[in-house]
Amino acid sequence: MKVDRFLDFLVTILCWAWFILGFFLFFSWLYLGVALFAKNKEAGFQRLNSRFYRVFFYLLRVTAPRHKWVIDQEVAAIRSAVIVCNHLSYLDPLLLIALFARHRTIVKTRFFSMPVFGWIIRKSGYFPASGEGRFTKMMLAQMQTMEGFFQDGGNLFVFPEGARSRDGRVGHLNKGALKIARLCKAPIYVLQLAQTDKLFPPGRFLFQSRLKNSITLKIIDRIEPDYQEDTPSTAMLEQRLRDAFSVRVP
Repeated sequence: MKVDRFLDFLVTILCWAWFILGFFLFFSWLYLGVALFAKNKEAGFQRLNSRFYRVFFYLLRVTAPRHKWVIDQEVAAIRSAVIVCNHLSYLDPLLLIALFARHRTIVKTRFFSMPVFGWIIRKSGYFPASGEGRFTKMMLAQMQTMEGFFQDGGNLFVFPEGARSRDGRVGHLNKGALKIARLCKAPIYVLQLAQTDKLFPPGRFLFQSRLKNSITLKIIDRIEPDYQEDTPSTAMLEQRLRDAFSVRVP
């Protein structure tokens, strides 16, 4: 047991060290170059975010090989859609960023005030979780560009509960993403993640790297309304989500 905990500690330190050393040694100058010279700075930042987290998950897979990753190939092929996914671990948003080069998501407002990280998420075009106060202008500006973002192949991914589930069940759903889908006439893909909380459980600092586990990500529903003929209500879309999430992963 002590050996396992020591190995968990080493894996955790190595992987989280990437966030500091990897950024300053390899990625900081790339972000700076995009900020100064790229025509589409938001797209450039999103692509760098995706590459940065791909390296992180490569390190995690190498150092925690007992965790098998089974990701549906159709997931990575999704374009121009609203993606709704359940939320089990802090790893979940990082995984979706790694999968999609062009992406937006919703981030807790307190992160926008953090040094460096706040600058990156603002430049990446991410939405603040709250549109109140000083975030009102930012929220409105992002909403006005959503249609063009989808046309450019971008995905908006959200965790509709806004917090990690402690028992795997889906609770109250935030309807904001569904309203964006209706407004922009975008399809909705419903994804289901399983077992990321076994690798990085809520409330723990250490990865459980020695645990034998299978992490899965798959599409469990596609909602592609005929917006021209019969636009569904937000309530109908929410019920469709609940029906999809009621099918539990074995």
